[in-house]
Amino acid sequence: MDRPRWLGIVVAIWLLSACQGRELRMSHKTHKDFSDVYNHTLALILVEYASAVYMSDLTALFTWTCTRCTGLTEGFEVVGLIVDVQHCLQAYVGVAHDLNAIVIAFRGTQENSIRNWIEDLFWKQLDLNYPDMPDAMVHHGFYSAYHNTTLRPGIVIAVQKAREFYGDIPVMVTGHSMGGAMASFCALDLTINLGIPNVQLMTFGQPRIGNAAFASFFSKYVPNAIRLTNQNDMVPHLPPYYYYFPQKTYHHFPREVWIHNVGIGSLVYVIEQICDNSGEDPDCCRSVRGSSISDHLRYLGVDMQAETWGSCGIVFHGNEVLSSNILYQVDPAENIVISKWPIVSSAIKQSVEADDKINAS
Repeated sequence: MDRPRWLGIVVAIWLLSACQGRELRMSHKTHKDFSDVYNHTLALILVEYASAVYMSDLTALFTWTCTRCTGLTEGFEVVGLIVDVQHCLQAYVGVAHDLNAIVIAFRGTQENSIRNWIEDLFWKQLDLNYPDMPDAMVHHGFYSAYHNTTLRPGIVIAVQKAREFYGDIPVMVTGHSMGGAMASFCALDLTINLGIPNVQLMTFGQPRIGNAAFASFFSKYVPNAIRLTNQNDMVPHLPPYYYYFPQKTYHHFPREVWIHNVGIGSLVYVIEQICDNSGEDPDCCRSVRGSSISDHLRYLGVDMQAETWGSCGIVFHGNEVLSSNILYQVDPAENIVISKWPIVSSAIKQSVEADDKINAS
């Protein structure tokens, strides 16, 4: 046996013995060094925000005293909480003082059966032209969930008020599953229509939301976007991507970070693989079969689901919130906006105008 090979075996044995029983985390770069576009520490923070938005106790969520409102997000100040009861949607806007940034988080699907929701995605077609983007088409349901409900006006006004009060601080948008889809449309909206520069987007287990033309426009306007995918999570594979119809099929926007395990026995490496800028890197999550729901419901060690599934029920202790001079209002459709500033009437007015526009079209 030659000396270099012998030394390599010795080093390998030493590493195995030193790492026995440990889980190692390492970042793997493909093609070139993209470490400047992905921040692991920020991902650990934003995944907690994306998890907390699933909480049903609105009082605890707004006052940031819920069971998931601790750890890396402690001290977060919620300034607006929007619940569209009619469409079973929920989001919040707040200020993370340690990040010196506004954080917006969207809740994922709350359907009676997540399996049924996933099955439905197999058959969703591109069915809406994105405004002022030639050839760009998107998923009508995801687009409407953000643009044509109480969410958008409530979020936009809360962001404007927060930036008036705290200055032009950065904006970060996050969400899991369907919440990631809405977060993406929100990031694009804030950039194009509100003129907020350098909006940062990070989503978890997000489905595809548009075609290749849309993905190209999106990456131009929202370059600071990261989509985390986990192992064999099936949702990032949906709606399906058909490589033989590249212009007509759904297509992810970049950039994906694929989290997966390699190793055997007790020696497991958690790889955070930073993918190429195509949005559909064949060496990332597309290299495996998307067959796992459990991989969809846990990211970076954090639960990404509601405490209980099967309803859009909420818990609200009104007197406790109002005693803190918090503004609370319900619109005719029983949608709820809770805020620190008088944004409710304007939000409801814009929501009604959006509904009228839909009904007229």
